[in-house]
Amino acid sequence: MSVQIRFLPDNVQVEAAVGEPLLAVAQRAGVTIPTGCLMGSCHACEVEIGPDQTICACISAVPPGQSEMTINLFFDPTW
Repeated sequence: MSVQIRFLPDNVQVEAAVGEPLLAVAQRAGVTIPTGCLMGSCHACEVEIGPDQTICACISAVPPGQSEMTINLFFDPTW
């Protein structure tokens, strides 16, 4: 099953498979998500996937049960 992923703020869209790592999806779409520890501890890769809902992209994958997903990238000048 494929999921339509949309990266904001640039409105970049790409199809992804359920279970595919979000960092791999972003890279394939030409979108850069900053990373630090790659273990979810530093939160450099934190993205917003809904109102007041954030996840660490480095330890997250495309979830099942939805046909589309919007990922809002943060800009943190400290990273």
